[in-house]
Amino acid sequence: MSLKLLLSTGIKRSLHSPRCYSGYRSFSLVASQQFTNEKLKTSSSSQYLKRDLFNNGTRCFKSTVSQFELTEAPPMVYISGEEMTKYASDLVVKSWIEPYFDTKKWERYDLSCISRDATDDQVLHDAVEAGKRVGAIFKEPTITPSAKQVKEMGLSKPYGSPNGAMRKGWNGITISRDTIHLEGMELGYKRPVLFERHAVGGEYGAGWKQVGKGKLITTFIPDDSTQDSSIIDSRILEDDHNVAVVYHNPYDNVVDLAHLFFKRCLDANVTPYIVTKKTVFKWQEGFWTTMKDIFDRDYHDKFEEAGLLEKCGGNLSHLISDAATMQLIRWTDGGFGMAAHNYDGDMLTDQIAQVHRSPGFITSNLVGVSDDGSLIKEFEASHGTVTDLWLDHLDGKETSFNPLGLVEAMIGAMQHAAHLDATANPNDSMKQEVNEKVKKFTIILRKAMHNTFRYGQGTKDLSGPSGYSTEDYVRKVAWRLNRYIATEEEEAPPPEVSEPDRWFQRNYGVDDDKARTLFEKFDVDRDGSIDYKEFEKMLVSLGVAPLKKIEYDEDSDSN
Repeated sequence: MSLKLLLSTGIKRSLHSPRCYSGYRSFSLVASQQFTNEKLKTSSSSQYLKRDLFNNGTRCFKSTVSQFELTEAPPMVYISGEEMTKYASDLVVKSWIEPYFDTKKWERYDLSCISRDATDDQVLHDAVEAGKRVGAIFKEPTITPSAKQVKEMGLSKPYGSPNGAMRKGWNGITISRDTIHLEGMELGYKRPVLFERHAVGGEYGAGWKQVGKGKLITTFIPDDSTQDSSIIDSRILEDDHNVAVVYHNPYDNVVDLAHLFFKRCLDANVTPYIVTKKTVFKWQEGFWTTMKDIFDRDYHDKFEEAGLLEKCGGNLSHLISDAATMQLIRWTDGGFGMAAHNYDGDMLTDQIAQVHRSPGFITSNLVGVSDDGSLIKEFEASHGTVTDLWLDHLDGKETSFNPLGLVEAMIGAMQHAAHLDATANPNDSMKQEVNEKVKKFTIILRKAMHNTFRYGQGTKDLSGPSGYSTEDYVRKVAWRLNRYIATEEEEAPPPEVSEPDRWFQRNYGVDDDKARTLFEKFDVDRDGSIDYKEFEKMLVSLGVAPLKKIEYDEDSDSN
């Protein structure tokens, strides 16, 4: 039977049976997208497609999406950025989302520097208001322009990061950052690592000014005029050059943060830890106290029953931030969660990203609360706009950008949008069905992405020099996604894959000469290898040696 006849037969059957889908649809999609990858043209693929086409039985999946009957995607705010991540996001939406979903209810806002300048930042205010109203947001990485970029782009002023306006406008509680895992492929941490970073307060909201010699007084004036004002701090500045800094930590929403954190740890089956520097920074005591009180009252028994407190003496554990830094390196088995203040959370999650390969392999989700109490969730990748690959793309060079972090964010936003829509309309059967369709689609999409990596068909950061280009990876996943939706099965389980060499990463950047010097330092007998005793000495020297038991004295700490 000719290719033309196969396609026409498939289309005819789909029109007669719009809600029953068989494997012939995958052939139609592959042909329509005109893939050039020769790997899709093998005889084995043809046999697979013919076998599905002439299968006597058809498979009906009511909650599965179809390219022949688009599902209307629930309302969502889509914030676009720029450079390589915008280009990749456009490819993903066009190839992976729009063949199955009608996205007309997505509200789109362009937060590129040029757009912000052209609207005098009105677009940012509009995006924040839309996010507050809709409650589900996907955001591409954006640029906070440097002085040099302001000049290069011809901007009227140096626009600040939009994150502060978003956290304030959406009543930000926490920034959830979790490790991304590919089933069947080992990365940095073997099991999930969860992190809650308090979304407000601390150094990021600080006021400051350069001052000379003099007296500095920080005064609190209460809103209640019947109460007296009070001096928080008074000091003499003796240097000619000083920087005075003032910030505060708002703690009202720590209660909400605690519930979010402990519920997520229970769902993920991981052990919770609270991180502060309260032994030195005494003002942080309230963060720990609030978290501990809520844990003891509402969650202790649940965690104990789940066996998640065995490693920490049967109680919620507190870690000094210095100790947490070391444990993140040692606890590579994963299976834990941490909650911390804004600045500590930022630093520690950067460390988690490095242990777990790169920022592209952790999520970044802002969680806030609307006036009616429902959760506002904004999802984005943890990395930036990837300027180096964008410049290569503009120069006509082949790029190999891994969109995993972007797509995980898109999946999270789509799932939350569907959940909000279904929750707001409990008696609408169509809304409930769409919610199930979105859930199922995102699970299948994630599987298609992950298995493509496991088959060695991923981007070069995981598949090495033979890895696919940005565009070819998107095409390959699109082909596999369509096949999975059509049949909901894989011909054979994909292979288990050990952690890919880290030198595959484009920004690997290890200085070989310095690494060799360090090796020779611990190769005491100069035999070109490191035996166990030399290895142990090296671990101790680097501060990463596993210890039999570590007990932290809450009453003492190093500055």
